Amino acid sequence: MRKVSVPQPHWGEERRSWLSGAPPPRWVRVLPPALVAAICAATLLSDEPLEIGFLLGAIPPLAVLSYGPLATAVLGGVVIALLHIPALQLDRPGDADLLTIVFVAVLSVFVSFVRSRRDAQLGLERTVAEAAQRAVAPPLPERVGAVRCTGLYRAAQRGTLVGGDFFDVRDGPFGVRAVMGDVQGHGLSAVSTVASLLGAFREAVLDQPDLASVAGRLDRRLLVDSADARHAELFATAALLEFSADALEVRVVVCGNPPPLLLRGADAAELEVSPWTPLGLGLADAGSIEACTVSLRPGDRLFLASDGVVEARDTGGAFYPLAERLRSLAGEDSAALPALVWADLARFCPDVQDDVTMLVLTPSPPVGK
Repeated sequence: MRKVSVPQPHWGEERRSWLSGAPPPRWVRVLPPALVAAICAATLLSDEPLEIGFLLGAIPPLAVLSYGPLATAVLGGVVIALLHIPALQLDRPGDADLLTIVFVAVLSVFVSFVRSRRDAQLGLERTVAEAAQRAVAPPLPERVGAVRCTGLYRAAQRGTLVGGDFFDVRDGPFGVRAVMGDVQGHGLSAVSTVASLLGAFREAVLDQPDLASVAGRLDRRLLVDSADARHAELFATAALLEFSADALEVRVVVCGNPPPLLLRGADAAELEVSPWTPLGLGLADAGSIEACTVSLRPGDRLFLASDGVVEARDTGGAFYPLAERLRSLAGEDSAALPALVWADLARFCPDVQDDVTMLVLTPSPPVGK
């Protein structure tokens, strides 16, 4: 395969702007001292007095955006000092003008103090929230047993790491098992259901001898969770996979989720599986879930995508042609594939409103196995 260097998006990458709580860009921090230097240079180079002293009054409020109270106080003191340097001839302010600038500088220091305390509290809350969300869905390991894994997750709700989609890959006594799913709704309102399903999956990997029983366990979990909630009607779509010990076979169960795509050479095609109803409807206990078994060849890859990918539409209403795009990217390395598909999806549908999840599973038994 041809290897490419693609910047990998962080799992749950935050897309905040500096106006939405992210740290301000460098130019915002540079602006106050740059404005001081520009005013001084302009007045010193001019033969005539320039009426630009009023610009100094903007420096303390600008400092509030990116500086702490001490640095803001220093910049306020610099402004007041500049007004008293005769060589600069900055309008020789009267008492009223000077008092106004002093008041603005003191008020800016207070606002900077309040902002710094608020930012520290928000930073602590964000750290706790990220730790809690990563505990629900930890980053995907590069390898689980005989399977190499690459995933991409972008929650629809900005600033969150977990939404309505979920995936996991676990090794257990019955082989490597993987799940990808999408619960009813998205964003933070779906996180509790995601946590419940992932917990049930991780237990089922250790306890259940076959893949259909794992699906049944997830189905029962949703039924129990919605039993005490009136009109909850919880449901989720999911695709479950189980690899043989030598990774030459994979068993697949699809419950309302888009089927996995098999990437073989330059081709990409959906696996022909027997679809089952979404989880949470109480039908999985009937024992009629069918697991499809697919033989794998060296170099084969399985690509799983959530509804946010396959149901994305362009401005003309056309669905994103995932299989066609994957054929054009068949020569790319597995580690780069999710990022490349995401970049292509963002061009196809710039305003993606749903959670977007992709998972690439590459059977790769360790050498000597």
